[in-house]
Amino acid sequence: MSHATAADGTRIWYDTLGEGEPLLLVHGQSLDHTMWNGVAEELARHHRVVRMDLRGTGGSDTPVDAAYTMDLLARDALAVLDDLGVARAHVYGFSMGGKVAQTLAATAPERVGALVLGSTAPGGEHEIERPAAASLALRKANTEEGRGLIAHLFYTPAWADAHPDHVATIVPHNSLRAQRRHYEASLHHDGWDLLPAIAAATLVVHGEDDELTPVGNAALIAERVPDARLTVLPGVRHGYLHEAEPKATREVLDFLAEHPLPR
Repeated sequence: MSHATAADGTRIWYDTLGEGEPLLLVHGQSLDHTMWNGVAEELARHHRVVRMDLRGTGGSDTPVDAAYTMDLLARDALAVLDDLGVARAHVYGFSMGGKVAQTLAATAPERVGALVLGSTAPGGEHEIERPAAASLALRKANTEEGRGLIAHLFYTPAWADAHPDHVATIVPHNSLRAQRRHYEASLHHDGWDLLPAIAAATLVVHGEDDELTPVGNAALIAERVPDARLTVLPGVRHGYLHEAEPKATREVLDFLAEHPLPR
């Protein structure tokens, strides 16, 4: 594990697994790299997987005096690639990490190979809002009740109850102030005008029964990004990447194999 240093001096934690074409993983709101547990190891059978902790989470620094934005978080991701000496990488962003990935692909297209956007949304007035009950669960994330609600929004209840180790990685562990910065960054993001500028081959993946980020958002992104491919996985919720294994990861690996990095 190592740290990259962002332009403002913030230290960004990252590590690498496996060998092959680089694949940067960007986690969801107020989570950290552990949310990729199980998935990262499978991806690393074919790629040099780079896991990072966004500022305010995990092993990264937590400056909270100024607002976070998707552009700021995307530049943190570039700092990681720069520290590794990686000129171009595939990028897989999940949930809020998908908004970071959209921003990265639109603003630094020369750094992104293929793009995978999981359980994410475009932001702004075009985003299809989550139900009020899901928003309430997020606001209660630091309570025992809230953690249980989030677990059953990420996964079907039976699967969540049978996999407590995965549930432990998809509830926030960072400070309340950092959680607020992440929430505000996602809330204020509007990527609608960025999406048509994405030149990367793009796969949009979503669980059909997602309430945290309603599945209609996936169709909006797939229609807006030129030539994007949409995969909707039936019977799963926000956390499709665990519950729909091995199909979900196979879809991603097959897509990346179709779009190798330029030599």
